[in-house]
Amino acid sequence: MIGNSVYCHRNRSVPDDVKESFNQTFANENSSAIVTRLLREAVAQARRKAQSDAAFMRILARRQQAPHVSSEEILQMRDDIRVESDS
Repeated sequence: MIGNSVYCHRNRSVPDDVKESFNQTFANENSSAIVTRLLREAVAQARRKAQSDAAFMRILARRQQAPHVSSEEILQMRDDIRVESDS
């Protein structure tokens, strides 16, 4: 740990075309700040994906426990609800 932040080893095996594009795009900006922002965005995106995946798995688990209802039953319930709401 250095100061209040954790030392992050940088992988320098970035393709040359990406390095050139980065350097041209961010020529007048602090590259450390840009990389830090990109890393934070990547971490946030990974966390959102993990939350989304977990929610998807919870939905699948609930669906497996739910009673089976046929398409015909669903359509009949829909029609019954429409008749009730029109009354």
